[in-house]
Amino acid sequence: MSSKDIVLAFSGGLDTSFCVPYLMERGYAVHTVFVDTGGVSAEEREYIEQRAHELGAASHRTVDASQAIWDSFVTPLIWAGEFYQGQYPLLVSDRYLIVKASLERCDELGTKLFAHGCTGMGNDQVRFDLTVKALGDYTIVAPIREIQREHTQVRAYEQKYLEDKGFEVRAKTKHYTINENVLGVTISGGEIDAWEIPEEGAVAWCAPRAEWPSEPLRIELGFEKGVATTLNGKAATGPEILAFLNRELAKYGVGRSLYTGDTNIGLKGRIVFEAPALTALLTAHRALEETVLSKQQNRFKPEIGRKWTEIAYEGFFNDPIKADLEAYLVSTQRKVDGKVIVETRGGIVYAVKVESKNLLHSKKATYAQAADWGVAEAEGFIKLYGMSSTIWAEVDRANGGK
Repeated sequence: MSSKDIVLAFSGGLDTSFCVPYLMERGYAVHTVFVDTGGVSAEEREYIEQRAHELGAASHRTVDASQAIWDSFVTPLIWAGEFYQGQYPLLVSDRYLIVKASLERCDELGTKLFAHGCTGMGNDQVRFDLTVKALGDYTIVAPIREIQREHTQVRAYEQKYLEDKGFEVRAKTKHYTINENVLGVTISGGEIDAWEIPEEGAVAWCAPRAEWPSEPLRIELGFEKGVATTLNGKAATGPEILAFLNRELAKYGVGRSLYTGDTNIGLKGRIVFEAPALTALLTAHRALEETVLSKQQNRFKPEIGRKWTEIAYEGFFNDPIKADLEAYLVSTQRKVDGKVIVETRGGIVYAVKVESKNLLHSKKATYAQAADWGVAEAEGFIKLYGMSSTIWAEVDRANGGK
């Protein structure tokens, strides 16, 4: 193979579509790789392949990473039990698998040249670049960052560049940047970036309220050591569970939100996102976990969970601290076995029933209902429990409350 062979992580969107002819003009033979995590239809996969060939790619490959994303990302995310800044479910974490698959293609072709379509304004460039550096000695080519030196309105320039060469640009990609995978969908650009009300076109999977079914939806999820393994009483793979939850809960508008976050580069970023499956899994898992973990575990674990989501969001997916944190998370899941029924009537999903042999429920006492201790024991506990606060109040009163 020529030393000018280059592998491009390809999605078929505006940015990566621009990269193909741009790189070809500079003497590269462009080999595109699309990593399918299970979130796109067969028609969309076919479109992406055709798009690559239409643009002039020397070769195109589709890689199935649906199980990989469940194992490497969804499972520890649900264990962590935290979304980034309490809101965002890290929907772009397929980037780490995209890089891995693309570099494997580089190795097959005998090239050290890897390209991506990340801009210089966002977080993805950090995720891509740090992952490349962690996995080997490769040269990164980033065409979108290159054109930013000369063009401030990057997307408008990309669109005109492609149209001038006779390539059509999808209507949505003209207005929005849309990222879709099995984890969910993110939509940015246009009025969203300007903190205006999102227009009707800024939707993907989730049905509007007027179209929500009238009957409530109930789904049973079974967990073994914190991992969802059954769906409505039947064994199911992770990708199957994600696909089912995304499809069914999207009909009820579950998992759709507007989010403003702190990005790696210091800017505020605003997106519309839709994540029905992750929203339901987190709700179910948390409800089960809260019943089987001790008070101290439930207090401390969120700190580890928040740190895990931070490093996953910020690009440090291959930093050794990730393995350290996950070792703790694995330990916390030893007793997280059971079944949870989640229910939605639209918009929000609740955990309405929890079953587990490990549920920490006293046989002799029920909160606010029944107890196997007496009044004197309760009063003595309260006296000792609040001793420090009570003494402070007594001393304050004795000094005139000053």
